[in-house]
Amino acid sequence: MNKSELIEKIAGDVGNITKKQAGDVLDAFIGAITESLKDGEKVSLVGFGTFELRQRAERVGRNPQTGAEIKIAATATPAFKAGKSFKEAVN
Repeated sequence: MNKSELIEKIAGDVGNITKKQAGDVLDAFIGAITESLKDGEKVSLVGFGTFELRQRAERVGRNPQTGAEIKIAATATPAFKAGKSFKEAVN
């Protein structure tokens, strides 16, 4: 399912909103999660899951073409951990 299909599904399930309104709600939802993660906050949706930033340490890798060692910088990576209810619903 892609974003436009998700928007269509949301609009159909709710019934009294347009695809445009459903798209705006989805964009606002994604924006709110993004902003919270940028601010270093964790976003927990009980029953669904948790969005958070995880820190990756600096490490040494290899260039596959030359075999030379390269330094890979430390970075923060967004992560999602599914909640118990969500895991049970899809299994």
